[in-house]
Amino acid sequence: MTADDTEVLEVAGREVRITSPGKVLFPARGETKLDLARYYLTVAEPLMASMGGRPVLLQRFPKGSGGPSFFQKRVAPTAADPWVTTTVVSTPNGTTSNALVAVDLAHVLWAVNLGCLGFHVWPVTAADPGHSDELRIDLDPSPGVTFAMIQEAAAEAKGLLDELGVVSHPKTTGNRGIHVYVRLQPSWDGYEVRSAAVAVARELERRRPDLITAAWWKEERGARVFVDFNQNAPHKTVFGAWCVRANPHGQVSTPFAWSELESITPAELTLATVPGRLAERGDPWAAMSSEHQSLEPLLDLHRRDMASGLMDAPWPPVYPKMPGEPPRVAPSRARKS
Repeated sequence: MTADDTEVLEVAGREVRITSPGKVLFPARGETKLDLARYYLTVAEPLMASMGGRPVLLQRFPKGSGGPSFFQKRVAPTAADPWVTTTVVSTPNGTTSNALVAVDLAHVLWAVNLGCLGFHVWPVTAADPGHSDELRIDLDPSPGVTFAMIQEAAAEAKGLLDELGVVSHPKTTGNRGIHVYVRLQPSWDGYEVRSAAVAVARELERRRPDLITAAWWKEERGARVFVDFNQNAPHKTVFGAWCVRANPHGQVSTPFAWSELESITPAELTLATVPGRLAERGDPWAAMSSEHQSLEPLLDLHRRDMASGLMDAPWPPVYPKMPGEPPRVAPSRARKS
């Protein structure tokens, strides 16, 4: 129903208000805030399978995809929406805030009404914040890297994980990269999952130094695919699967099957096309919810590297200095010193 330029949607047993439903958020085709809400209704089942029960960081664009944005870490229920659920999350320096929990689709659409064009999802559930149950391998395009190179790097990542008996699932980032996800038993914390990600990055670099780099410092990467291991550091979030990016076409971070790797075209995966694709092909991540895998095969790689004398990889500057971490100074500056 509508009233005073407000659309009220019945979702998950709640009434969710979409104010200014005709507001254009994506100028390329003129999709509106209500179109975005209806998109999430269409992909509700796989969306909630991937991020249901997890804290989310909201990236809000009050004026649409072409306007300014800000990240909203703190969320609070209002008198109008007392059902909004939050959980306490922490930043690397220990600052806490109440983050929105994606309990159900009503919570997602509540955020959409605020102009959220980006859900950045924690790798933990609100019920078990101490254990990461996802490893996210972020294949990041450095300058000069083509998407074909990203696809080739993703194939290398799959090959390594297959060798170790670890099942993985890819998605587009909604931009120029690919994320490879591994669902884990909730038995390891973010420090251990990051150690595994560092080991994966280093092993991929050893196998394909022409294509892949684990170098944290940009000056050392060259035109190679960077495996951003620090996306697995505690308190880090990753752009959510099935979520719509804030670009003019409404590009979607879309899960796909490994058999599609060579043919996938990120620019074609938008809020206009993904619902039809889902109806035709189903959810390529459907099996992931039942895959509770061990991190030990990847931690074995990490332990091997440490035994060989390698140090930890650099952490982002917002984190405190970590044991075994090399100096936080770019190699060129270190040489000058």
